[in-house]
Amino acid sequence: MKRFVDRVVVVTGSARGIGFTIAERFAQEGAMTIISDISEEAVAEAAKKLQDQGYKADGFVINVTDSSQVEATFKEIVSKYQRIDVLVNNAGITKDTLIMRMKESDWDAVINVNLKGTFNCTQKISRHMLNQKSGSIINIASVIGIMGNVGQSNYAASKAGIIGLTKSTAKEFASRNIRANAIAPGFIETEMTAQLSPEVVENYAKAIPLQKMGKPVDVANACIFLASDEAQYITGQTIQVDGGLIMS
Repeated sequence: MKRFVDRVVVVTGSARGIGFTIAERFAQEGAMTIISDISEEAVAEAAKKLQDQGYKADGFVINVTDSSQVEATFKEIVSKYQRIDVLVNNAGITKDTLIMRMKESDWDAVINVNLKGTFNCTQKISRHMLNQKSGSIINIASVIGIMGNVGQSNYAASKAGIIGLTKSTAKEFASRNIRANAIAPGFIETEMTAQLSPEVVENYAKAIPLQKMGKPVDVANACIFLASDEAQYITGQTIQVDGGLIMS
């Protein structure tokens, strides 16, 4: 039985990478899946890729840092599909360097996309979910937001902020049957990690109790669970998908 038939799911930053895998898993579960990203060409290509597999999918361009555009796009989606049941805030960027060398613009860019973008989408989607008296918001954080990392102070701060935002969102919206949770991925195989040498990958794996890096589908499966009715009594939580890298 597919778990998201007749439900509408929006995944930001989903034209490629982990975001696309998340969108694909929701599509496989029967959802009308909305691909959203900043590039019109990439959005159209990703949506078509799902449609060509026989899934229900559509694409909308969203710049998550633009509050008014986010609001207008969500209104357009609701006008077309009558509802939005799930929002996955996945859009994010990195601009890594040491604190002493970090430009103010690099700090601002990462905070703007990762944290403010998550806030913008959460705020604008909440009005529709409040009217529905139901909904699930899933924010993609990171283990870096929990443990920090050299050269990633801006990214770590943005992801730690997302975890705090998730908890506040969960408390504010719980009375209207809207749940908010976060997922903190660890080392996940992506296009970026594919460029690493086998030796570097092996050293990363040694730090992980399960002795291997995760796959995008591991993050996607966690999203499926948290958005499903099976998780109806779970809100305000951060689920670490990290092979046991950090345990709290």
